[in-house]
Amino acid sequence: MPANGGNSVLCRLEGIRKSFALPNGKPILVLDGVTLEVRAQEILAVLGPSGCGKSTLMRILAGLIPPDAGQVVQRGMRLDGINPAVAIVFQNFALYPWLTVYENVEEPLEALGMDPAAREDAVERVLFLVGLGGFEEAYPRELSGGMKQRVGIARALAVEPEILCMDEPFSQVDALTAETLRGEVVRFWSDREKNPQTIFMVSHDIDEVVTMATRIVVLGAHPGHIRRIIENPLAFPRDPRDRAFLRLVSEIHTVITEAEMPDVKPQPAAAQQAPERAAWEPLPDASASEMIGLLEVLDDHGGRENVFALVNILGTDFGKILNVVKAAELLEFVDTPRQDVVLTDLGRRFLAASVPVRKGIFTEQVEALRVFRDLVARLREAERHEMDQDVLLTTFAIQLPYEDSQRLLGTLVNWGRHAELLDHDPDLGKVFLKEETPAEAPPGA
Repeated sequence: MPANGGNSVLCRLEGIRKSFALPNGKPILVLDGVTLEVRAQEILAVLGPSGCGKSTLMRILAGLIPPDAGQVVQRGMRLDGINPAVAIVFQNFALYPWLTVYENVEEPLEALGMDPAAREDAVERVLFLVGLGGFEEAYPRELSGGMKQRVGIARALAVEPEILCMDEPFSQVDALTAETLRGEVVRFWSDREKNPQTIFMVSHDIDEVVTMATRIVVLGAHPGHIRRIIENPLAFPRDPRDRAFLRLVSEIHTVITEAEMPDVKPQPAAAQQAPERAAWEPLPDASASEMIGLLEVLDDHGGRENVFALVNILGTDFGKILNVVKAAELLEFVDTPRQDVVLTDLGRRFLAASVPVRKGIFTEQVEALRVFRDLVARLREAERHEMDQDVLLTTFAIQLPYEDSQRLLGTLVNWGRHAELLDHDPDLGKVFLKEETPAEAPPGA
């Protein structure tokens, strides 16, 4: 089945601007000047990091919150209040725990005043559609995460919305269940005899949006704004191993990580090979000095120590010890058989070396990590060999969505400084190669 649908506009967001008040009363601008058409017969995905305003944009579309400026136009009429054409599937299921599956799905239909016979037909239809036939009398506490989300999807489908909004609906379920649900959502959307005509979903997962979406909106953050809108012409079902799929993933990744957003250009023939999949390592929360301290303690204890004993030896909590051990293992300085932490040959060689040689070994291990290889290569290609901090934070949020982007930045800069690969100026908001200094930096920066 082709990915492209009709071009008629169901809803239009025009110049949307939205701020929220922080606890100290200071306003923070979340969305600024967002204009976007939502068309019939499409799956429109809004992709972006935490804090870019994608969920806020969805709630404005649904009429749950008003914009500070701009307007929502639904089928030519300015929206005032709840959008009657929209139903929402929430990230955290949002089920009533005291109601059965049947009653959870029936509740919005009853609120709409639908007669009992019609409600029964509608509930049975959508429960069958999402694979929950036979679970009508179960309560949410008796269901798995995937089944709970099926209930949420069924409840939204029961009112037959023109636009089904999905707020990161698969982030709370396991990978296999998420893959199954994505396929089922595409399947019932493709049934032109029933609503929803359109799905509006927000996500932080590049593979997910390439799998499902016919059009992809990439948002930037601070404040939220549209960086690029990319059409996805791939036919369903989509194979994540397909070269065209991989090229689109790579293109979106480039959009996210580029400091400046040039127009999409045709790829040269040399680029038609399937790109290597980006796989950045999540850097454990540990500094270079903490890793070196761990190696020295292990050396003092014959090169091997129980991880629980290290808590008392180093006088810190177990979680912190695990992070330091994971970091040292990532750089191949230690191994972790069972509950022990053991110096590797490389770790012993590092400890026996002079300071300059230690520096060289550390740099070599850090450079072997994909996150540093990619970042250093991009910095070398960039004008003035620097990158906006916000671009890197956005990339972290996309590549490693379950990690703290600000914390990752701190760890990356700490390791990068120790390896003399890169540095960071928080006042300028720039990350740059170590041998380079930002042009605008003040003396001594």
